[in-house]
Amino acid sequence: MVKEEKDVKEVKAPKSEQTRTLILETALRLFQERGYDKTTMRAIAQEAGVSVGNAYYYFSSKEHLVQGFYDRIAAEHEAAVQPVLAGDEDLAARIRGVLLCWLDVAEPYHRFAAQFFKNAADPESPLSPFSKDSVAARDAAISIHKRCLAGAGTKVDPELAELLPQLMWLNQMGLVLYWVYDRTDDAERSRRLVERTAPIVARAIVLSRFRALRPLVRQVHEVLEEFLPGVAGRAADRPNRRAEPTEPAEPTGGADRPS
Repeated sequence: MVKEEKDVKEVKAPKSEQTRTLILETALRLFQERGYDKTTMRAIAQEAGVSVGNAYYYFSSKEHLVQGFYDRIAAEHEAAVQPVLAGDEDLAARIRGVLLCWLDVAEPYHRFAAQFFKNAADPESPLSPFSKDSVAARDAAISIHKRCLAGAGTKVDPELAELLPQLMWLNQMGLVLYWVYDRTDDAERSRRLVERTAPIVARAIVLSRFRALRPLVRQVHEVLEEFLPGVAGRAADRPNRRAEPTEPAEPTGGADRPS
C-alpha cells in the first residue's frame, strides 16, 4: 500500500510544471473572455493566483504564452494523429486524417485564434509560425507530415524526401489561415476544404517522383526558402546539396529524346 502511494506521487507532475500549466490555462481562458490585446500579464497572474514576477518567470511575455499554446496544440495533435499514422497506407486518406485531427484539436481555441493572428501574420513577431521562437512547434508539425508520407504506400523520390514534408506543412498553414476566419459551425467549411484538397495534394506528391516534374518541385521549394524565413532557416541547417540550377543533365541523344 505504501509503495502504491509512493508510485502515485512519483507520477504526479512537479509543482513547477503545475504552476506553468495553471498560468497557461488561465491565459488561454482570458484570451477567450477578454481578447488577446486586452489581456495583460498582470491580469493573468491575478487570475491564476500567482505573483506577477512568478508569471514572468515561466513566460517572459504574452507572446511566449502563445508559444506555450502552440506547443500544447502540437502535443495534442501528436497524440490525436497516432491512429492515422498507424492506419491506412493510402496517402490521400493519411493527409486527410492528419489535417482533420488538427482541426479537432484546435477547435476549442477557435474563438480567440483570429485575435492574435494579426500578430502572428507579422514575420518579425515571435508569434509567426516562421519565427525562431516557433521552431519547436514547427518541427513537431513537419515531423508528423514526414511520418504521414513515410507510412504511405506511395513511392517518393529520395531526393525530395526532405522537401515534401515541409511543403505539406505549408499546405497545413494555408488551412490554418482559412480556419482562422471560418465562421461555420464546427469549422464545416474548413473540413470540407480538407476533404477536397487532400486527394489533390496526394496526387501532386505521386506525380513529383516523375523525372520531368522534379525540377518544378525543387524550384517551388527554392522560392519558399528565399521568401519564407522559417523554411529558409531549416534549409540553412541542411548539408549543402550539389548546385542544381536545373534537372541533372540528360543525355543529348537516346530513346527518351525526340529526334
